[in-house]
Amino acid sequence: MNTIKVGIIGIGRIGQIHLHNLVTKFPMVEVTAIADIAPSSQSHAEQYNLPHFYTDFRELIHDEKVEAVVICSPTDRHAEHITEAVKAGKDIFCEKPLDLTLEKARELMDAVDQSGVKFMLGFNRRFDPNFIKIKSLVKAGKVGDVQIIRITSRDPAPPPVSYIKSSGGMFLDMTIHDFDMARHMAASEVKEVFAVGRNMVNPEIGQAGDIDTALITLTFENGALATIDNSRQAVYGYDQRVEVFGSGGMAGTTNNTPDNHYFYDKDGQHGALPLNFFMDRYTDSYLNEMKEFIDCILQDLKPGVGAKDGLMSLAIGKAANLSMKENRPVSIKEIISTSE
Repeated sequence: MNTIKVGIIGIGRIGQIHLHNLVTKFPMVEVTAIADIAPSSQSHAEQYNLPHFYTDFRELIHDEKVEAVVICSPTDRHAEHITEAVKAGKDIFCEKPLDLTLEKARELMDAVDQSGVKFMLGFNRRFDPNFIKIKSLVKAGKVGDVQIIRITSRDPAPPPVSYIKSSGGMFLDMTIHDFDMARHMAASEVKEVFAVGRNMVNPEIGQAGDIDTALITLTFENGALATIDNSRQAVYGYDQRVEVFGSGGMAGTTNNTPDNHYFYDKDGQHGALPLNFFMDRYTDSYLNEMKEFIDCILQDLKPGVGAKDGLMSLAIGKAANLSMKENRPVSIKEIISTSE
């Protein structure tokens, strides 16, 4: 079996998840280096007995032993990290999004396509076992022609306002996952977007220039419709549901819970609340997406989630922001050519 030598840039929450998975779950992978601007992150290299720790990402990328790079850095660093890795001819896994600007995202997509390196974007929800099952039913024609997609995505608590200020906004930070999931389920590009957003959770989020509650309607080129509802705060836990309705039936998922017990008393039926947040809810999806990336390198395959998916989801997010601002439907063609 060939061994793939991997380096990880950025050892925050997501970086630590990928580091743990790659070291403990993939015998065909050798993590040879990690890079982070915080010197204290060297403790993670020591924890897993890794040969190298760098505070300069360039040293990791140009380490001759590193064959593939996993980018888990903050969004505003993705472009320079991707660009440098492409120039070095390294295969790349990068957390979403590509960038917060369409111009740079398009530039990165072109660079990746022309380079021939393997590139995969971390839209991990496609790899959740529940959503994989729904997609398989849709793809097999079990629901017939897709007519309506309903996506609910609600966080248990809002992030710090300091994070909000640099996140790119709710649509580009949070809802972008749902835009990708809607495209994935519809197997079509979005034609038009209408979005409404409010501050109903934390007024400080509004003062920072963002929203915390939203309802978005998508119209697809194949005629399908989708609705997405988002909230930064669901007091009962991490609410993640998808439903696809079509001419032949309906497929949907309920929330994951710690157990599936139920209890009845004089006040009614009771059960476990949803799992608390993404690190619990999407444990399997993070593992599954990395498996696809490694398999694509080993088998010389093209990853199923690429730079174009990042570009198009970003375009939908930009359209949603414009729609909310101007209170009107916005055509994706106003934002970007769908032939990109």
